[in-house]
Amino acid sequence: MTRSATSPEACDRLFGEHVNAGDLAALMSLYEPGCSLVRRDGRVARGHVEIRQVFEPLLAMHAKMSTEIVKVVQSGDDLAMVYNDWRMSARRPDGQLVEASGKAIEVVRRQPDGTWRFILDDPFARG
Repeated sequence: MTRSATSPEACDRLFGEHVNAGDLAALMSLYEPGCSLVRRDGRVARGHVEIRQVFEPLLAMHAKMSTEIVKVVQSGDDLAMVYNDWRMSARRPDGQLVEASGKAIEVVRRQPDGTWRFILDDPFARG
């Protein structure tokens, strides 16, 4: 059973856990259907289909990720901006190590059931 994010910070914590577990379905459950993800090249992936296409190759390389929450700014009860620093490593099929890091800004929204999901995700926003 997929766990839900019960706070803005939990979105990031669960994101890392799902990446490390290689669980694409659980990872996608953290995103609203109409969400947007900014790619490294600046293009925007919109919606679950496009975002899934971004994450599939990453999880196929058995990526491992760590995140550190820098701050959370909440607006009212239903929106929050989460700032985090992240690091990731993975191995390409040829065995080459790939490492990446970034300083993300994400916008998350409280759902009617009280859980939180990403609506905007920019992994490279602050760097």
